Amino acid sequence: MPGITIGDTVPNLEVQTTHGKFKLHDYFNNGWTIIFSHPADFTPVCTTELGKMAAYLPEFEKRGVKLLGFSCDDVQSHKEWIKDVEAYTPGCKVTYPIVADPSREIIKQLNMVDPNEKDSSGNQLPSRALHIVGSDNKIKLSFLYPATTGRNMDEVLRAMDSVLTVSKYKVATPANWKQGDPVVISPQVSNEEAKQVFPQGFETKNLPSGKEYLRFTNV
Repeated sequence: MPGITIGDTVPNLEVQTTHGKFKLHDYFNNGWTIIFSHPADFTPVCTTELGKMAAYLPEFEKRGVKLLGFSCDDVQSHKEWIKDVEAYTPGCKVTYPIVADPSREIIKQLNMVDPNEKDSSGNQLPSRALHIVGSDNKIKLSFLYPATTGRNMDEVLRAMDSVLTVSKYKVATPANWKQGDPVVISPQVSNEEAKQVFPQGFETKNLPSGKEYLRFTNV
């Protein structure tokens, strides 16, 4: 099947994890979830990333967001690897589940395969993929990095804040936006509607075109 992407529903797969067996939608439980894959256990970049995800978990939990990791090794391997992860990032605890996928079937269905990276047996490895899944089980945002590029967790958190903000208001977040900065009002919202929806007011930027489409407000 073609890889899923933004707007698609995550299939309700049954997965075996470090926290037991469950179906993905049961884990999502009508809430927000970040699912992210790692090429393999006991690999350098992945070890740094899992620790950072664990270190940032309190920030995600404040926002009502769960984490769910994926790697193509088995559950016992994951449990042994977690010891290294926690040792490398002191103070972190990997309390989120990690899915086992030795057959690579799950990562294929979730569009998390790196076409250029293979293990010693010639099997495809997961890419460094991350999907933000909304309360409707649909993908709202995706990062897709090669195995060789570690993710920036500040950017994952910033993107999560953007998606959550946009889900509540008729706005978008401009370049380099971070939580607390002004947002832009959606072009689909007329000035008349904007006055109703944003009683705090908004600022329209004067542009050479004379078009009044760049309107900033605070939410």
